[in-house]
Amino acid sequence: MKVLVLLLAVAFVNALERGRDYEKDKVCKELTNLGKDDFTSLSMVLYSRKFPSGTFEEISYLVKEVVSLTEACCAEGADPDCYDNRTSALSARSCESDSPFPVHPGTPECCTKEGLERKLCMAVLKHQPQEFPTYTEPTNEEICEAFRKDPKGFADQFMYEYSINYGQAPLSLLVSYTKSYLSMVGSCCTSQSTSLCFLKERLQIKHLSLLTTMSNRLCSQYAAYGKEKSRLSHLIKLAQKAPTANLEDVLPLAEDVTTILSKCCGSTSEDCMAKELPEHTVKICDNLSTKNTKFKDCCQEKTPMDIFMCTYFTPAAQPLELPEVELPTSKDMCGKGNTEAMDRYTFELSRRTPVPEVFLSKILEPTLKSLQECCDSEDSTACFNAEVPQLKKELSSFIDKGKELCADYSENTFTEYKKKLAERLRTKLPDATELEELVGKLSDFASKCCSINSPPLYCDSEIDAEMTNTLQS
Repeated sequence: MKVLVLLLAVAFVNALERGRDYEKDKVCKELTNLGKDDFTSLSMVLYSRKFPSGTFEEISYLVKEVVSLTEACCAEGADPDCYDNRTSALSARSCESDSPFPVHPGTPECCTKEGLERKLCMAVLKHQPQEFPTYTEPTNEEICEAFRKDPKGFADQFMYEYSINYGQAPLSLLVSYTKSYLSMVGSCCTSQSTSLCFLKERLQIKHLSLLTTMSNRLCSQYAAYGKEKSRLSHLIKLAQKAPTANLEDVLPLAEDVTTILSKCCGSTSEDCMAKELPEHTVKICDNLSTKNTKFKDCCQEKTPMDIFMCTYFTPAAQPLELPEVELPTSKDMCGKGNTEAMDRYTFELSRRTPVPEVFLSKILEPTLKSLQECCDSEDSTACFNAEVPQLKKELSSFIDKGKELCADYSENTFTEYKKKLAERLRTKLPDATELEELVGKLSDFASKCCSINSPPLYCDSEIDAEMTNTLQS
């Protein structure tokens, strides 16, 4: 497929910033294979996802410079030093105070370096995931009006907006979806039955659209957490969604989805997610459909993507009323099976605790790390005896505050939740204006950080701020 050829051009990002001859040859070959238009389109997607805080004008200017540079230096008879000189000039221009290029928070540090070192520094700059996509699709009439007025301008604007919002999705999916979407627009805006055309075409690309947006969600969390904390996060979520299941049912699923994300989020293979997620849904249904009614219902959905989405958005179930779970002992933790002991504790705590995953992941990571450090000490038993009481106290206090911050949120509509929140706070805050302000602030926090799929980066700092406020109040 042509998309596969497109994906090979990912090499040009590194090449442009590293200036090596062998990569220059790759770039020139791709320019020849793709042609200027497709090469420019791919550049727009790549740089939009690399600089999601950049404006459309900044990204467009950068793309224009990159394409111009590539055309000039790949032309027959071009100066052998053209490529290195032009990429160096581009790098230097990025460091000027009036640079027209998009800025990254790490740019100033890169600009203290020289030559190849600066280019390498800029090549590895990455933005944090965009956890709150703001892209909203215009109406059919608005789409066609913009398309007819300026087809290329519409395409560039769409690729930019979509890529900055869903840039954590694998490159292959972004390229594939944006090309399919623009093809739909081109067909339907020149059709005599525009509305019917859009209806039919959207059904055709629905699966690809869902796969792209879901991959962006999953890969955003993976980028925020990293591999091990991502595994912990998925274990917590599954334990909360299906608390009646066993560790042996949910742990393999948490490990499987983490392996898929480590394999597919950075992959340029066109079908990595499309192949792996359906296989994962089969395992979900095999392991959990008989253990939980909500999973059983999800597994009746028609397509693997519908099943996966249903299980992903399944809320936490009522936690089990079980005896309090104890932190692992030195005997549990400090042998070869310390990972098993940590997984068992995480699972048992999660299925008992009505606090969202972002809270549990935040407190469990340092807690378990402290226990692991005890295992490396000279006297692990003495270390555990000294550390565990304090860790238990901190864990209990943190969970209690989390329960207070998210109380009533998951089991009520947002309007009902705000009413109950106001009733709880009224005794503490009789002033109506102050009460309204605090209800607005806390309900905004809850709407973003009190659900099972809350965004980890945003909520990490917000939880810190709210915990501080709780301690001070």
